Amino acid sequence: MKMGERMLPEFDHEMANARKTLERVPEDKFGWKPHEKSMPMGRLASHIAEIPGWVSFTLGSDSFDSNPAGGQSAYQPTLATSRKELLQTFDKNIAAARAALASVEDEKIMQPWSLLSGGKAVFTLPKIAVMRSFIMNHLIHHRAQLGVYLRLNDVPVPSIYGPSADEG
Repeated sequence: MKMGERMLPEFDHEMANARKTLERVPEDKFGWKPHEKSMPMGRLASHIAEIPGWVSFTLGSDSFDSNPAGGQSAYQPTLATSRKELLQTFDKNIAAARAALASVEDEKIMQPWSLLSGGKAVFTLPKIAVMRSFIMNHLIHHRAQLGVYLRLNDVPVPSIYGPSADEG
């Protein structure tokens, strides 16, 4: 079994938990944020929905420059305007990510990938490490952040790794 295929059970588990959290985002709170420096809830949820879309890009490229010379980044952040759009984006990105993980060859997933800013490396890691840290752990971090947003808005928080205060 290839390394990418071995990642699928963990990937599926984390994405199912992310979807449970995204399903609870109240549409009337997309603009809410807990602090002036925080992302609004709709942007945070959209960010979670877009992160799985980075899988195919990462496995199919050697780098990404978030601040390229000349200014305009090729990356345009997602900003869903409804829960339906949020979940459609997430589901589309999950399907593409699963296909990419299932088919990637071991040699390719071990190749280096770099996040650049202005042409300079922010980090360089094997693609498999980028999958775990920059994609999976990044999504898990923001999913937890969204759970706090839900709690602060009296929205029941789903159980993730065991019971929550709202689900036994």
